[in-house]
Amino acid sequence: MAILLIVIIGIICCSYWHRRLKDSVFILIALLALYSSSFKLTQLDFAGVLLTLVLSALLIIRPIRRQFLSHYFYRYLKKKLPAISNTEQMALNASDTWWDAELFSGQPNWKLLQQQKKILLSEEEQAFLDGPVDELCTMLNDWDITFNQRDLPEEVWQFIKKNKFCGLIIPKKYQGLEFSHSAHSAVVMKLSSRCASAAVSVMVPNSLGPAKLLLNYGTEQQKNYFLPRLATGQELPCFALTGPHAGSDAGSMPDQGIVCYGSYQEKDNILGIKLNWEKRYITLGPIATIIGLAFKLYDPQKLIGDQENIGITVALIPANTPGVSIGKRHFPLDTAFQNGPNWGHDVFIPLDAIIGGVEQAGNGWSMLMQCLTIGRSISLPSLSVGAAKYTCRNVGAYARIRNQFNRPIGDFEGIKERLAFMAGETYIMDAARNLTLSALDNGYKPTIISAIIKYELTERMRRIVNDGMDIQGGAGICLGPTNIMGRVYQSIPISITVEGANILTRSLIIFGQGSIVAHPFIQQEMQLLQRQEKAETLNKFDTILFRHVGFVLHNIVANTWYAISNTRFLKVPGTQSTRRYYQQLTHLSCLFILFTDVALFTLGGSLKRREIISGLFADTLSNLYLCSAVLKHFYDQGQQDDDLPLMHWGCQQTLYQTHQALLSLINKIPYPVISWFLKHFLLRYNNPPGDHLTHSVSSILLSDNASRNRLTEGIYINHHVHDPTGRIENAFDAVLKAVDPEMKIRQAQRLNELTKGNLQTTVEQAVIKEIITQEEANLIFAAEDARTTAISVDYFNPEQLTGHHS
Repeated sequence: MAILLIVIIGIICCSYWHRRLKDSVFILIALLALYSSSFKLTQLDFAGVLLTLVLSALLIIRPIRRQFLSHYFYRYLKKKLPAISNTEQMALNASDTWWDAELFSGQPNWKLLQQQKKILLSEEEQAFLDGPVDELCTMLNDWDITFNQRDLPEEVWQFIKKNKFCGLIIPKKYQGLEFSHSAHSAVVMKLSSRCASAAVSVMVPNSLGPAKLLLNYGTEQQKNYFLPRLATGQELPCFALTGPHAGSDAGSMPDQGIVCYGSYQEKDNILGIKLNWEKRYITLGPIATIIGLAFKLYDPQKLIGDQENIGITVALIPANTPGVSIGKRHFPLDTAFQNGPNWGHDVFIPLDAIIGGVEQAGNGWSMLMQCLTIGRSISLPSLSVGAAKYTCRNVGAYARIRNQFNRPIGDFEGIKERLAFMAGETYIMDAARNLTLSALDNGYKPTIISAIIKYELTERMRRIVNDGMDIQGGAGICLGPTNIMGRVYQSIPISITVEGANILTRSLIIFGQGSIVAHPFIQQEMQLLQRQEKAETLNKFDTILFRHVGFVLHNIVANTWYAISNTRFLKVPGTQSTRRYYQQLTHLSCLFILFTDVALFTLGGSLKRREIISGLFADTLSNLYLCSAVLKHFYDQGQQDDDLPLMHWGCQQTLYQTHQALLSLINKIPYPVISWFLKHFLLRYNNPPGDHLTHSVSSILLSDNASRNRLTEGIYINHHVHDPTGRIENAFDAVLKAVDPEMKIRQAQRLNELTKGNLQTTVEQAVIKEIITQEEANLIFAAEDARTTAISVDYFNPEQLTGHHS
């Protein structure tokens, strides 16, 4: 028993190897020496002491350790290391980390999170949102655009160009608006709450496209020429990456350019590139005047260097260049934004068409990955949050307006449950959007987090819109000018599919890349394993490996203590309402990195192909980030008491989803004893939001209150009587004003002071009997008129639908 006690104490000491390796081993030896001098050793004790001393020598004497341990670990892990393609390596090199690295540490620095500056718009940015963006929203009639025009009207395009909507990210010295990432997001979010086609048409030029690439990599001559033209709408850009055969897999795309001499603009013997390509799904492609093109560049004659296979390159090509063909339009799910194929046959361009010039030839994939991180963090997440806020505000109001069985449908628990889900998920989404924007505006480019919020926010938006459609019922499925949900529902798969299909993002990118770039040791170890086996390499590998081993032992001890103490003694920030969530998050973060290390060591390179397991790890990491975002969002908004239900719901939902993902990972362990131990000892159960929270959160959407306004802040709201959402707003206000007089009538009917019957007759009798006043009667009639208008659906003559678009 004494030897066992010494070994346990030694393990605890060694749990800090990544900080004090020698101290830990010396403490272990000292304990053994003390025991040996104080007690008579049995043969078994002596063997244990001897074994421990031998192991200590292996650990503390680096030449022995390198020879007998590190050397063999190096060779074993080198065999397990998966092959990394050039495009994968470029993506890893372009990756930046931020809060994801804290979550991978197992001990997140919560002060770092709280001190992160919250997003604030400048006066100029806010004025743009309140002015041109609102004005553009009033010009947009989504039904007319999607059903009749199949495009944005010409006056809308002119307004977009005149007000520099395509130049949000372009600096003022190039005639752009030079807005922050937060303002860019706010513009997209508000537009998406009015017309998805307009939002997409504005967000694409400001996302992954020529403007962003030029800003980061263009030559001064390219910037001075193109950026002012892009900012003012004189040029409309598109970016062509996806093809019919390789999709967005740049490493496999067949599109290529050959360095050669040719003729350009009536000049002969120009050194340039002959291009052949075929692309599809290109947004703004059918109307673009300038094409950003990704292709593989080859130099068989070595005219610009020593390499024949130069690599992926990006160039700017005027759409009217000879050999360029613009195809017919795609028709993505009844939306009206311009999208279509293009191709080129023997298109010749000069070398200065390469973005950044010849110096950037072959760097295209790295350039795209850097720009994609920012664009993927803003565009679709902002559009998704806009759709979620729009659904919450309008469907929540509809649930209060629409009566069934003589009561608002929002009073039914089944509806309350879905409303609570919609409101809670929207709070989570907006929190993640704001946290990520604050990172971007403070100079971070977090690659993995961009993948997390693209995947999570589009998926959560999908579920929110589905619930909104369920609540609306028949009114939701009857398309027409007054339908508030149909087009939103139809366009959901577009967000799911583009900028990295969600299945791929979850199963390959979030954890697949995250476990390498955000892990404290893995990337360093992989870099060393790719080198030749030399003494210097082994020395560095030995140091990092045993810091990693100590890190794992530390996490084993920490998780054991967290499980025993239920993290009650863990020092974290926060108030009485939030402190427990910080503690639980720390525990789950520590469990996550422990499970990660176990999976990486046992599965090695095969983990790359175990996409189901990778997806569960991605779910864990994503929900850890989302829960962190909820706590930060609540903190930044002043920890308002009336937002407590939303904060509690968001934290409990994300913690529960984290628990479920970890539980699914444990259930895949093929050893029942280990699985049982992890499930019932290390993993503490997290409950999903309960019924009490369901009632509290759903009530936020069913009444006019400050929390509801904060939740739906940033979308377009109007009270125009002929506008579909304006009718909902007006009816919602009218119904709430009539609550008190309607309650007086119901009370009188329960006391048999008033008979039940026709509304008109009942109200008139209530006035005569002085149960209500005439002013109150007018409120009831106004509410009924507004309700009837709001719940009405559209009708069409057959000729309006048959052959309408032939």
